[in-house]
Amino acid sequence: MHPYVAIPATLALVYRAYSRRSLTPAGILVAALTAIIHAIHPWSIFFALLVVFFLSGTAATKVKHDIKAGLTQSSSGASGGEGARTHVQVLANSVVASVLILLHFRQLKTRSEISLAKEDCWAYKAADTFSSELGILSRQKPRLLTSWNLRKVPPGTNGGVTIAGTLAGVGGAFIVALTSVVLLPFCTLDKGAKGRDFGNALGLEGGSDWRAQDKFALVLAVTIWGGLGSLLDSALGGWFQASVVDRKTGKVIEGDGGKKVLVRGSRSPIYEKNAGSSRRVESGLGILDNNAVNFLMALIMSVGGMLVISSVWHVPLRSVFN
Repeated sequence: MHPYVAIPATLALVYRAYSRRSLTPAGILVAALTAIIHAIHPWSIFFALLVVFFLSGTAATKVKHDIKAGLTQSSSGASGGEGARTHVQVLANSVVASVLILLHFRQLKTRSEISLAKEDCWAYKAADTFSSELGILSRQKPRLLTSWNLRKVPPGTNGGVTIAGTLAGVGGAFIVALTSVVLLPFCTLDKGAKGRDFGNALGLEGGSDWRAQDKFALVLAVTIWGGLGSLLDSALGGWFQASVVDRKTGKVIEGDGGKKVLVRGSRSPIYEKNAGSSRRVESGLGILDNNAVNFLMALIMSVGGMLVISSVWHVPLRSVFN
């Protein structure tokens, strides 16, 4: 990406995060590094996806923020709602995408599966953000995805899903997918290199060979994959991340910076000396915190995306690292 575009754009994002206190100082530093990694790639699409995710995700977070703050509470006892994100949270959400960027930059001309997996990465991150931030406002009681009977749970429970939240997640993935198909630099078809270069396989030819229905299929595929990533995040959260509820208020307690919420007497290894019996575990084993769940979801969906795309282009996944 051209420096005269990337530099002021990165500075603008940093200033926005600083002025609105959406990131901690360390979080701003890591976010700036992430933006630089996206900007060094000659394709503008990756930096654009980062900007779209940041702006749309921030907008979703701000929607009815006061109402959402009253639906959960902080582990410190204050009202809930997303505070300033830490550097750990930024890394959990962006490190997989950054690694894919560097891999694709290293093998720019021959590894399109990394390119599309990178687009998918921000699609399911956007889907997860939209479903979490907007789904909690649903009038419908969330149902625990990982329970056998889909039992009702308090708003903010890890693994709790609603129809509105799922649709919001699909909408977030669609925004990223639409941005991708608009900015993706489609390559021309090389008849003599079937299955080798970007677009040269199974009707997904690049350049002038891309028809409107081909681009629609790409938008649909990225949107669906993003939505599936959001559901995977819910499943991982429901299984491995403990949702702790305050017995007095019945509200889910959110850990600062995505950390575990501590509670005494639970069946999971999450204890707090002064918690007493005022907290209970609604669901989850307490093995992972929210940051670990986000990272694991990104890793699974990215590798899975590359496996699917590699099978379409007939390129062995091991060749990505050659």
